[in-house]
Amino acid sequence: MQLTSNAPSELNPVLVRLFKKRGFSPLQVQDMLSWNLKDIPELTNMIDLAKASERIIRALSENETIGVYGDYDVDGTTSCALLWHFFKMIGATVEVFQPSRFVEGYGIHDSSIEAALEKNVKVLITVDCGITNVATAEYAKGKLDLIITDHHRDAAPTIPEAYAVINPSRRDEPEASELKPLAGVGVAFALALQIKNDLAKKGTETPSLYPLLQFVAIGTISDLARMSPLNLRLTRHGLKQIPTSQYPGIKAFFNPEELKVQMVSSEKIAFHVGPHINSKGRLDHPDRALRLLIADSFAECREHYTHLEVANRDRRVIQAEVFEEAKQDVIKSMNGEELLINIMYRPHWHEGVIGIVASKLVETFEVPAVVFTNSEEEGVIKASCRSAGELNIFELLDQCKDLFIKFGGHKAAAGLSMKKENFYAFKERMNGLLKPIPSSLRTKTRSFDVELGIEEINTHLLKDLEKLEPFGPGHEKPVFRMKNAVIQSYRIMKDAHVRWTFSGANSKTSVQGISFNYLGKWNEMSPEELFDLQGKAGLTVQFTLGVNRFNGNETIQLMVDKLMPGQIN
Repeated sequence: MQLTSNAPSELNPVLVRLFKKRGFSPLQVQDMLSWNLKDIPELTNMIDLAKASERIIRALSENETIGVYGDYDVDGTTSCALLWHFFKMIGATVEVFQPSRFVEGYGIHDSSIEAALEKNVKVLITVDCGITNVATAEYAKGKLDLIITDHHRDAAPTIPEAYAVINPSRRDEPEASELKPLAGVGVAFALALQIKNDLAKKGTETPSLYPLLQFVAIGTISDLARMSPLNLRLTRHGLKQIPTSQYPGIKAFFNPEELKVQMVSSEKIAFHVGPHINSKGRLDHPDRALRLLIADSFAECREHYTHLEVANRDRRVIQAEVFEEAKQDVIKSMNGEELLINIMYRPHWHEGVIGIVASKLVETFEVPAVVFTNSEEEGVIKASCRSAGELNIFELLDQCKDLFIKFGGHKAAAGLSMKKENFYAFKERMNGLLKPIPSSLRTKTRSFDVELGIEEINTHLLKDLEKLEPFGPGHEKPVFRMKNAVIQSYRIMKDAHVRWTFSGANSKTSVQGISFNYLGKWNEMSPEELFDLQGKAGLTVQFTLGVNRFNGNETIQLMVDKLMPGQIN
């Protein structure tokens, strides 16, 4: 396949090699690079959207209070904020609700309905949750009209009998629907769009929804939704608006220097904005983050953001402690047999960080992970699950559901609760289910996209890579490999990170790199060992490309994932 014949003439040669390696056709390249919102799939093409819109418009005309109930993670929080701003935009009376991870737990509950009734809510809209809450939908009947919007797998025996159920992953939605990759916040945006369109048909014009794509971008990236062409375009337009955002709650996450860009990077969202929004919900109640995102004054935003900063610092400390214990437990349990999955449990682990710890275990040991801790209920444990490679963790868990009290999620991540007495049976069954699956489909491989020479690493390449933003599952940031690299020097930073200076074996060109949290990594050579072993053959370095911004200056920086002595094929 000759990619260059139909590819844009200005396409960087490195990107041409990248697209060829990933098997993209010229049409796919154009689709992936496109900003055009006019030819995206019809967002309102979902079951029950029109019905939900009609009920909400009736609530508007009768001045009824509308409630929005969202999950406690970033997707749920940004979904709540999006609908809050939308309803305020069209003059509705709106109340927002979120559960505590530690009190109510995930999903909508009978107590959630009661809380809404106390606020005189007549129509309650769930965002990013509700598809498995059959009993609560039944409880809501005759009390208020419940509209469920969600994107998670439709895993309950029946669809909840709510007033409306909007979910691209409903069992009766087309299997090939291009809307399936939407995050919860994308579904919330589709609801707002349907209402706007229906109001327009009635002669009522409403303000543009375009600014709301900022919330779509933050929620979609943070929820690790698949970066389909649809999600790419929605998030791309959202990230573009953030530097000039009219929402003070969004601008609170950035210093002035970081807003001097044309488009905020997906990494900034994934590693800074998302964790801060998540932090309060992981440790106590998520309402600070939501109040920040719906605040209309910078003074109020500063107060809320300060709380998030403190919570995020505390979260990092707790997370590090739990991860270290879990990592040591894995190492101690190794017996020479193939490691299929890490299923870990300790009663004292903090429930708010087990999801992150599961992700870090996958990153470290390159196999799926399920991390359990005690729940509030005696004799019940709950877990966060993370997949590795192409493995669909949800489908595996579905084959164990007789052991669970409840579970839910999607291909890459899930959550569950079960009786403690079922732990070993679950562990044995999961290992049995994984064994016949080829390792290439159930492990996280250290693959790379393109081999680079040191002379190809330049500002031009970096700028061209930025055109591919945002990155995420299905559209990962390109991983490069450089052979014949020589460590000229290295420096230890904060007892954990390593800053490298590399040159080519036969080149005077040098480039800076950094490996975050490198020291103490399992199964990795120390900087001293690498320096001594590099010899004449040099090293093979695996990395992504980034920018180091400091004091107004920008320099290219290799984000080094792996260093290997000698030549690796």
